[in-house]
Amino acid sequence: MPELSRFFGIIIRMYLSDHTPPHFHAFYQDYEAMFDIAEGNLLQGALPRKETRLVLAWLEVHREELFENWKIATQRRGELNAIKPLD
Repeated sequence: MPELSRFFGIIIRMYLSDHTPPHFHAFYQDYEAMFDIAEGNLLQGALPRKETRLVLAWLEVHREELFENWKIATQRRGELNAIKPLD
């Protein structure tokens, strides 16, 4: 599962050829959560409150890049693009 970004101890990854809806996975320590790209809804799992807020803030800035990576991943068109971390 390719890593897209890493910030404040949070790792963002996306599976290749994954199921819909378009989403990404966020990992923090022993936590894992799956977030919908379009709306930012938590689809599965959990993160601590602070890290959830950070992930959602990052998502707002990089939504289009995530959709582009989703397209690449589901069509198996090559390697996914790294996305800048949250500052």
